[in-house]
Amino acid sequence: MTTPALSSAHHPTARLRAAGAALAALGGVGLAVQGRINGQLGHQLHDGVLAALISFSVGSVLLLAALPILPAARAGVGRLREALRTIALRPWQLLGGTCGAFLVTMQGLTVSILGVAVFTVAVVAGQVVSSLPVDRAGLGPGGPQPITLPRAVGASLAVIAVIVSVYDHGVVTDPGGLWWAVLPAVAGLGLAWQSAVNGQVRVAADNVVVPTIVNFLVGTSALLVAAVVDVLIRGLPESLPTQWWLYTGGTMGIVAIMTAVTAVRVIGVLLLGMSSVAGQLTGAVLLDLFVPAEGTELSVTSLVGIVLTMVAVGIAAIQVRPR
Repeated sequence: MTTPALSSAHHPTARLRAAGAALAALGGVGLAVQGRINGQLGHQLHDGVLAALISFSVGSVLLLAALPILPAARAGVGRLREALRTIALRPWQLLGGTCGAFLVTMQGLTVSILGVAVFTVAVVAGQVVSSLPVDRAGLGPGGPQPITLPRAVGASLAVIAVIVSVYDHGVVTDPGGLWWAVLPAVAGLGLAWQSAVNGQVRVAADNVVVPTIVNFLVGTSALLVAAVVDVLIRGLPESLPTQWWLYTGGTMGIVAIMTAVTAVRVIGVLLLGMSSVAGQLTGAVLLDLFVPAEGTELSVTSLVGIVLTMVAVGIAAIQVRPR
């Protein structure tokens, strides 16, 4: 038995690919909202790792609570077990959540040194660079996708777009510590692999809830280890914030994972990542416009970055037919 692939994923229609990109962008908007919520929670706790653990834990609890009333998801768990038993799916393909846990841990560790701008660019650069070989190797559920000139140009433009977008949003607080950018870049490398393996879990389970549960449980477990080390070094926060909405970041994470595992079958890992980045930039601008955080303001570079990212997605989506 082999993991089934979407028969139209290798040659999806333009309309299907556009729908997949739009779905991925919607997930990116969710990530932007989650980032704002978790950022505020981390600020009040004075601990980004604990904020991430709370976010992942809330998502895990909600998903597990919903499982008994979702017959399709319960059936998907059975299919996942069968896929593991027959080695149609390898155990290591369940570990995508560790990449998300590593990313938020590195965020808490390096943002104060690098600034938001350098951190963001490093993550996106790592994600885009790794997406090309991940797609080429066929690690995602859509099968192998060649590294073509449009995909390479689109990927490069996406990194430039993010650099433009964050140009006015952060500075390196310690220029001598730029080597720390390696850590978020490595985290970005992992995001492409996470998208690929989560997509494979979705195919094996034939359900979007199951890979989301797996991702959250694995991520929560990894963050629990990081949080124990964090607390031993820094201690527990004095108190927990009382605003209820600070604990809703996990719901946005659920939306992001569900949209990603659905879209990756159709558009592949590279376009998924780029479309998600476009959604994140758009979501960040909408947040700055309608619910601005203290000390933030809407900038022209953010708008230019969004346009460039969308152009990059369009270029990367150009399909080159073999001669």
